[in-house]
Amino acid sequence: MRIITRTVLILSIVSLLADIASEMLYPVIPVYLKEIGFTVFGIGVLEGVVNFTAGISKGYFGKRSDEKGLRLPFVKLGYLLSTVSKPLMAIFTYPFWIFLVRTLDRLGKGVRTAARDALLSQEATKETKARVFGFHRGMDTVGAAIGPVLALVFLFFYPGEYKTLFYLAFIPGLLSIAFIFLLKEKKQPVSTLGKGNFFSFLKYWNVATPEFKRVVAGLLVFALFNSSDIFLLLITKETIGSNTIALGGVTFHADSIMIAAYIFYNLIYALASYPMGMLADQLGHKKIILLGFALFAIVYGGFALTLPFQ
Repeated sequence: MRIITRTVLILSIVSLLADIASEMLYPVIPVYLKEIGFTVFGIGVLEGVVNFTAGISKGYFGKRSDEKGLRLPFVKLGYLLSTVSKPLMAIFTYPFWIFLVRTLDRLGKGVRTAARDALLSQEATKETKARVFGFHRGMDTVGAAIGPVLALVFLFFYPGEYKTLFYLAFIPGLLSIAFIFLLKEKKQPVSTLGKGNFFSFLKYWNVATPEFKRVVAGLLVFALFNSSDIFLLLITKETIGSNTIALGGVTFHADSIMIAAYIFYNLIYALASYPMGMLADQLGHKKIILLGFALFAIVYGGFALTLPFQ
């Protein structure tokens, strides 16, 4: 039985290219925002707003996709919104504009995520679901490693040229959209929940299984305590300060070291995704999820203990 189908492969390539575009920028966004006048508090408010937008819109657009029985229109629109937002970040530097553009980027994620995951789910069986999603997540995170590498190389030759990076990120974003047009789909049966307002997707809670409710509750608690990676990047940069590292006659400054740490993080993520998916299919999804939460708690707990000594 073929686990990685043509649809899974194409969607994984789409995610890889889109993440190259996003992650070329993600490590430098906090530095860029501070450079144009944002405070740490302002960055926190911005990230809270845009991530809330992505989260709440996933439910609405997922339900809309079910109502229409189609996935690809939402996938195409979602990636288009995120791609267009990249160069817009460099055009104006007013806080209100930055809020709008970052919200547009995360809205794109909200529009596409549920529909894309539904397409992936259609390509998997109960016995292969974790491997399918693990492969996709691994490819997605390979892009999250390639993007910062490209940013690192660019900033090595052109230090501080953040705006140019926003324009360059537009290219892999366009390529990701082009790959989506290689996919076709058949219309699926429509949702039985019926039409409603923006929050009508919440009605699913009334018919959801007890297991689904427990999982959602656990993920909600996790989301409340999980921090944005942007703050980890800011802390990393503050810890490095003005220090430099010399390797092979080449001197690496704080920005480069920070991005290199982020690349390493994403490489570990990418390499572990498919093997963890295999384990989840064999041992059970619940055990691997709990293992992931436990590792997260241990790492963050250890990280927090080191902060007072920096």
